[in-house]
Amino acid sequence: MSTTMRGIRSMTGFGAASAAIPGGRLTIELRSVNQRFLDIRVAAPREYAPWEATGRELVGKHVARGRVEVHVGRNAPSRGRTRVVLNLAAARDYAAAWRQVAVELGVPGALDLGLLRGAEIFETVETPRDLRAEFPLATRVLGRALAALDRARRREGKNLQRDMLQRVTRLVAIERAIRAHAAAVAGELQTKVNDRLQALLKGSTVDPARVAQEVAHLAERSDVTEELVRLRSHLEEIRQLLTAGGAIGKQVEFLLQETHREINTIGSKVNQLEITRLVVEAKGEVERLREQVQNVE
Repeated sequence: MSTTMRGIRSMTGFGAASAAIPGGRLTIELRSVNQRFLDIRVAAPREYAPWEATGRELVGKHVARGRVEVHVGRNAPSRGRTRVVLNLAAARDYAAAWRQVAVELGVPGALDLGLLRGAEIFETVETPRDLRAEFPLATRVLGRALAALDRARRREGKNLQRDMLQRVTRLVAIERAIRAHAAAVAGELQTKVNDRLQALLKGSTVDPARVAQEVAHLAERSDVTEELVRLRSHLEEIRQLLTAGGAIGKQVEFLLQETHREINTIGSKVNQLEITRLVVEAKGEVERLREQVQNVE
């Protein structure tokens, strides 16, 4: 493999980073899996809702496609100060009701404040803590997690790149072998046509012009020159993309579809045992490449 080759990235990976915050620690974990388009999902404390757009934007600058799950966790207290709120109107209603009960039942004595314990009178209100001061730190932690994710995706991408290039090299060799065998098809066709006509005419002299006409007709139907030219072009373009690196998954996926189409056409046009065997092998290599490219960014 050339030392100037740029890497490709797998869509599968994991990255994490953390930092200290008052009373605890902030941790951000990233998990990415293959998906045709970019899909960013953020799971964070509700106090981080205003930060989520910033997080999504930063992830989008580092990841071209795939599903990325962003998990923001903090083990520090997020609850703010609590206070008790008195509902005076409800208290007056309760007091008036109990006084009426005392009068109706003839109960002597003053109003017992312990009777005013209804949920409507005293309410505990929690004031959420303002965590916006943590947002710049969260952005930096996300940046470090993205760097770790990128390293993991590049490691896996290097393995994919190596294997895919080897398979493309094998396909190029298969294309050359098909080309060589296809060149001999015309001679084989002439022998087959001549033998067939001899059998039909039962030993009579065969008109060479008629043989040539039949051979030309069959040769035209089985000519795969154009398919081989396009096949070689597709394979060379795939090799260049894999060598150049970057976000090439969609382009390679399209070219593999075209490669498969050309190989299918060759197999249907040429009825020759060795070419059929090579076509079957080529289809297997293309299928494995199509499976692998599903995980290439």
